[in-house]
Amino acid sequence: MTSNASSRAATPRRQILKAAAGLGGVAMAGALYPLIANAKGGLIALVHTQAAGDASAVDAMIARLKLLGKETGMQTRAIYAKDPSTYETIFRTLGDAGAAIIVSTFNEVTEPFKALAPKYPKTQWLQLFGDEMKPAIPNVTTVSYDYYLGTYLAGIFAGRMSTTGKIGFIGGMSIPPLNADYNAFKAGVLSVRKDAAVTVAFAGSFQDPVKGREIATQMFNGGIDFIQTDAAATDAGIIAAANDKPGRLLSCLDPAQYPQGPKTLISIVSLHFGKSLYDEASKILKSGKGGAHLNTGLGTGVVGLELSPLFQKEGDKAVAAKAEKVMAEIRTAQAAILSGALKVPFNTVL
Repeated sequence: MTSNASSRAATPRRQILKAAAGLGGVAMAGALYPLIANAKGGLIALVHTQAAGDASAVDAMIARLKLLGKETGMQTRAIYAKDPSTYETIFRTLGDAGAAIIVSTFNEVTEPFKALAPKYPKTQWLQLFGDEMKPAIPNVTTVSYDYYLGTYLAGIFAGRMSTTGKIGFIGGMSIPPLNADYNAFKAGVLSVRKDAAVTVAFAGSFQDPVKGREIATQMFNGGIDFIQTDAAATDAGIIAAANDKPGRLLSCLDPAQYPQGPKTLISIVSLHFGKSLYDEASKILKSGKGGAHLNTGLGTGVVGLELSPLFQKEGDKAVAAKAEKVMAEIRTAQAAILSGALKVPFNTVL
């Protein structure tokens, strides 16, 4: 549910009791989630800095936010903060409303969190895809993701699946984390195919499908037959370009994208923001506290390389069968990374 930034979401306690009744009464909800009792209104809010409707991270977070609200009987709000100049106002309004948890995304919210979290000590603040804060703030939890390890695995996969040896990577913007994703992807390709040519391009936006389609079309017309995306809503245009001709393959970001390219989108490097939001917010509600930095990566169910079941059903049968065989190699590589036997550099320089 989307809320006006100025809305104050205080809910009378009798409404919380009514909402929790579906779980067997507020006593059960309170026992599982102690923080509910400490929050005026029992509110969990997501402030997302990218638009919804991306069939990716934002949509997944909103869906899991609603699920958490249903399970706890708490009120939820998803608010799109398009303009950075509004961040502090939105966060302050939610703090004044007595929000139990305020969740937001990416490093652009770091300074507003630092400025406001100490002023609202009864509210827990959860930053997804954020760097560790030093010094730590007791009521701020930050979560970072070793996504580059997933793109390394995707590079191995691309190297094995490409027939031309010409492989592309399209990111939203050239920023340090995405640069690291590309470098790891390229390293993965070259680890299994030293003669491969890997081309990178950035759309300059995470919400520009038109630009994504333009770049992808140029790549495909130049002989590239496999593209890894890292561009959120911009991916829609990249997928459309792949769909224009047979033989083009993609690896994208989120399971919700599978229907957009049932015969082209063969895999994803998952970063399940929705699961991460749900898991970390649930921990905070159950413990009644936050204030830690969490690093999430392979083997957690949040980051990993996954085949599209829709492609396996509707895509080229020979390609689908080959993909299944390559996944055995991917699982071996992942195990080596997790054991420390395989080191993947985190390199942010292009």
